[in-house]
Parts: sequence; structure tokens; C-alpha cells
Amino acid sequence: MNNFEPLGRIIIIAGVILVAFGLLLVFLDKIPFIGKLPGDIIIKKKNFTFYFPIVTSILLSLIISLILYLLRK
Repeated sequence: MNNFEPLGRIIIIAGVILVAFGLLLVFLDKIPFIGKLPGDIIIKKKNFTFYFPIVTSILLSLIISLILYLLRK
């Protein structure tokens, strides 16, 4: 049974990540700063809206990297 222990851990971690991502999607509108940071690009035309949250993406990447770094330590 020890052969499946690493696989089990990977599945558990993947499940936790999926639950966290699901909660983020559900409560995304209630988080005040997500998508409204200075530097996020919004272009609105007549029938076209282009939205690119570059600063929000960088901030989320840094937070996720920090969490993963702390978990590996």
C-alpha cells in the first residue's frame, strides 16, 4: 500500500486547490480589490469590451508562490 501514498497526497492537494479555486469563483464579486487594481487594463468600445487584469494576476501569482514556498519549507 505504500506505493500509493504519494499519489494519495497529490490527489488530496489537488482537491484542496480545486475547492479553494471554486470558493474563489463563488465569492469573487465580494472580494473588493480583485480586478479593480490600478494597472488592470479595461478597454470599452461600442460593442466590445477588453479586460486584462495584469496587476491582479501578478499579485495573485505572488501570493500563490508565497503559499507554495511556505508549504514546501
